[in-house]
Amino acid sequence: MRAEKKFITTEYVARLNASPFFIVVDYTGLTVTHFNELRSRLRKGGAEAHVVKNSIFRIAAKEAGLADLSGTLAGQLAVITGQKDVSAAAKTLKNFAAEFEKPKLKFGHLGNKRLESADLLALADLPSLEVLRGKLLGVLQAPAQKLAAIINTPGSQLARVIKAKADKGA
Repeated sequence: MRAEKKFITTEYVARLNASPFFIVVDYTGLTVTHFNELRSRLRKGGAEAHVVKNSIFRIAAKEAGLADLSGTLAGQLAVITGQKDVSAAAKTLKNFAAEFEKPKLKFGHLGNKRLESADLLALADLPSLEVLRGKLLGVLQAPAQKLAAIINTPGSQLARVIKAKADKGA
């Protein structure tokens, strides 16, 4: 392998190791303007898109310890990686594809698990991480609020009885 290809492969290995996920899309037919728009939308969500040669990405994925991707890489592919939420990147891709009918989701990896395009679309339908955290916090707080209400009920009932007795006797 030439020195340039080794450098690019090393760069992709580092990018794959630094990212908890990657998504492979087929960007065939996407104009440069639209691809730049996709990149800017992904950047807002903490992800980035890179066009990569299939053979170089296959070698980089193998060196990064991922499953063998032979046979699954064909066509004009771009790889989306990021540091944040995979569902945010999948949602951005889904919305962009609905708007421009491209790119086509091929597959992805989350940790060591391979995700097919249907799995990625399911991830795209999930609420954002902040919304999920808020819901979880609400679920955790609900039993404490109910417990506090149950503990306060006998005391408040007793206070109402005493007040009613005092009002009646006055």
